[in-house]
Amino acid sequence: MGILEGKRILVTGVLTDASIAFSVAKLAQEEGATVVLTGFGRLSLVERIAKRLPQTPPVLELDVADTDQLDTLAARVGEHVDGLDGVVHSIGFAPQSALGGNFLNTPWEDVATALQISTYSFKSLAVACLPLMKEGGAVVGLDFDASRAWPVYDWMGVAKAGLESCSRYLARDLGKHNIRVNLVSAGPLRTMAAKSIPGFKEFEESWPERSPLGWDLTDTVPAAKACVALMSDWFPATTGEIVHVDGGAHAIGG
Repeated sequence: MGILEGKRILVTGVLTDASIAFSVAKLAQEEGATVVLTGFGRLSLVERIAKRLPQTPPVLELDVADTDQLDTLAARVGEHVDGLDGVVHSIGFAPQSALGGNFLNTPWEDVATALQISTYSFKSLAVACLPLMKEGGAVVGLDFDASRAWPVYDWMGVAKAGLESCSRYLARDLGKHNIRVNLVSAGPLRTMAAKSIPGFKEFEESWPERSPLGWDLTDTVPAAKACVALMSDWFPATTGEIVHVDGGAHAIGG
């Protein structure tokens, strides 16, 4: 019996088997969950990656900027499971002009894109899945510490600050549905998303040294374990929380 035995979980954002979302889906299945994935863009790629999981899950298309796809998500997921107990938001994007030290020159249009995809979509996804969560459950999002300004992270850092605030408001408004909302703030990892950030090595070089427990830039399992734990019944009274999985770096001064 795993800690997600019998639970139905929707996982977004599986790009490669090096992604946190892939580790979440894998661990969730190993802990007894039935998993459904969503992908954006090249669905054939996500479907290939899905075959590397212990059981091949269905893969649905989801562009969180597409209102029609959000409006039909519950019905499409409902073709594979009769409800949801957990939802994992692993979605983020910012145009190149919004990253890499260009903070003062980023046009509003690109900032708006970063905020819609990386921040507002957390609410959009939760509301889209709400009809399937009649018995309550958990929504978990992936975060990166927004308590300070990081080199090169720029408007994505602002988007993550918005995500942290959004999670608290969602926790407030979804509590009456017995739905818990929490974030997992992972340290830097060499994922596809990280590779798109110019100057990412500035994170890589300092993090393992700053972390009391050390930090493996290639190990997505610790963050995945936190996500799975938060979707389990072992955190029945925790909501609006940010769980740091970063080797403890957030707690140590520079």
